[in-house]
Amino acid sequence: MTQSSPARPEARHRFRLLLGLGVGVVALSITAWAWLGNAGQARECPVQAEAAEAIDFAAVGELAALNGTGEGRGYSTLAFQDDAGAPMSIASFNGKKLLVNFWASWCVPCREEMPALDALATAYNSDEFAVLPINLDIGEDGLGKARAFLAEGQFTNLPLFADPSFAAFERLKREAVAVGLPVTLVLDENGCELAVLQGPAEWNTPDGHGVVEALLGLGA
Repeated sequence: MTQSSPARPEARHRFRLLLGLGVGVVALSITAWAWLGNAGQARECPVQAEAAEAIDFAAVGELAALNGTGEGRGYSTLAFQDDAGAPMSIASFNGKKLLVNFWASWCVPCREEMPALDALATAYNSDEFAVLPINLDIGEDGLGKARAFLAEGQFTNLPLFADPSFAAFERLKREAVAVGLPVTLVLDENGCELAVLQGPAEWNTPDGHGVVEALLGLGA
């Protein structure tokens, strides 16, 4: 009977080397894929630490829960629709600094926050700034409920923008930006995130106005 010859040391060494290289390439590929996937979100905008710090510094009192971020997240492609169902995105407001508020008619804190947001919009909406409410009511009559709430409140400067697909908020959850409603994003004129507020706030106060003034003062 013929016996198999033991593998030569140099052959075993080459095998181990090739195996190690293969594992390393796979690991490197997985790491690069994950890094690039996150970087695609993080690098949509430049890091703006100083701008975020300025907003954070202004966020006191009624706005103390507002957190400056400026980590590079951008929302220019974040999609929603207007009252007539026409497609829009944050890029539709390019050139304006934004206070983007996600709300729903079934959300009690959202409803309570709306008068202050309307007052803030009345005071500050301009060619440089806008309060942008995005409704997240879903279901067959979601838009009808949102429309009825805005009409009942007679909010003169809070138009109906909506995302009945809920995709915009799902994106915020995936990126660990939001966990519940309401949530407000403070964006620069290019749709880049400078600050995030989880929960409601009394925006129509000196503290709320101070945050908007700080935002408007950036780059001035």
